[in-house]
Amino acid sequence: MKMRIAGIVNDSIVDGPGIRMTIFVQGCPHHCPGCHNPQSHDFAGGQEMDTADIIERMDSNPLLDGITLSGGEPFEQCEGCMILAKAARERGLNVWAYSGYTLERLMEIPEKKQLLKECDVLVDGPFILAERSLNLRFRGSKNQRIIELKTVL
Repeated sequence: MKMRIAGIVNDSIVDGPGIRMTIFVQGCPHHCPGCHNPQSHDFAGGQEMDTADIIERMDSNPLLDGITLSGGEPFEQCEGCMILAKAARERGLNVWAYSGYTLERLMEIPEKKQLLKECDVLVDGPFILAERSLNLRFRGSKNQRIIELKTVL
């Protein structure tokens, strides 16, 4: 399946625990002031990639602990992200997702809730510049939550 991708980091240590492949999807409706990825907002930007090629990159790194779906907004490309999340889980990798939506909002939309079920951890909520802190682990502003999804789904 084709997806719009802003970029991929093969060996991230800042987007969740351990060594991760972080997939930055292209397109975001939130446009948070101070966003660290404003180039990922345009839904027509980035490049088109096939999920099979991304999975192949995942398979080529034996050191991965997990993948992180970031953006842009991963929950705007649920179908492609679900393929990636399922492939990661089949390989014994954990799956984190970052979203500008809150968990409560994602739970209201069946397609988005399905993607949540394929993830282990959600970092939710928009980035709020006034609540920015460099002391927070795995999140950018104090309003954002790190949610272990097995405890809420």
